[in-house]
Amino acid sequence: MTDVVTFSKILSDETRWRILRLIKQEALCVCELADILEMPQSSVSSHVQVIRKAGLLESEKREKWTYFRIEARYLKPIAQLEAFFHEDNANHPWREDEDKMSKRLEERADSCCPGPIQLKPRRSRTITGPNRR
Repeated sequence: MTDVVTFSKILSDETRWRILRLIKQEALCVCELADILEMPQSSVSSHVQVIRKAGLLESEKREKWTYFRIEARYLKPIAQLEAFFHEDNANHPWREDEDKMSKRLEERADSCCPGPIQLKPRRSRTITGPNRR
């Protein structure tokens, strides 16, 4: 990423903001994001590519899936924005996405997605399900 304008453009779209919130701690593939967001994979993929081209993501290719997660250096500014706008509140509407993500991750072992190997979860809070801290 080159500047604050590019960063702001990435954050200015609701779907991209939802994606960033989901992949800040956990690497997810496009099909998992599409399930969570209840959107077509092609739409989610387009948004992910905008974020990727801006340089905010790290990725891991595993078989035919690519898993994406926010690069660590962008976690603090995103967390500061969440706190500033009180999006860390337990009653915030984005919590539904997080609940869907937890459920989807519990199903990962039985789904088509094998999950990443190198991009381990950065979770600071407990998630139930297999292979979760």
